[in-house]
Amino acid sequence: MPTFLNPPTLATPGSRFSQGVLARADARRLILSGQVATRPDGSMAQGLEAQTNLVFDNIEALLAAADMDLSHLVKLVIYCAAPGGADVVRAIRNKRLGAHAPASTFVYVAGLANPAYLVEIEGEALQEA
Repeated sequence: MPTFLNPPTLATPGSRFSQGVLARADARRLILSGQVATRPDGSMAQGLEAQTNLVFDNIEALLAAADMDLSHLVKLVIYCAAPGGADVVRAIRNKRLGAHAPASTFVYVAGLANPAYLVEIEGEALQEA
């Protein structure tokens, strides 16, 4: 099991994430491409809340394809094109991940690959042997 680090020599995270993750080299590693709010049929969710939930659905589907689940996530990078959307995205992230707190980065961007996308999340998951 990876060790999630929040040492007292660093500032306490302002929301639920870990400053670092220590993992063994013999783990299965899944690198998740940026997931967006597109359903398998090509339709797209509308609004930041709906898009963020669909992105997490897509992340869960990708993890399941690798015989993993959300507890295997060790790193997330969240790109948000909705100014002021951090609270919405973080609340959904916290609800979906529960007490699990992978390393995480949140970045506001001017836009994503499709102007209708409001959020994109990429990450890494590890499953130790």
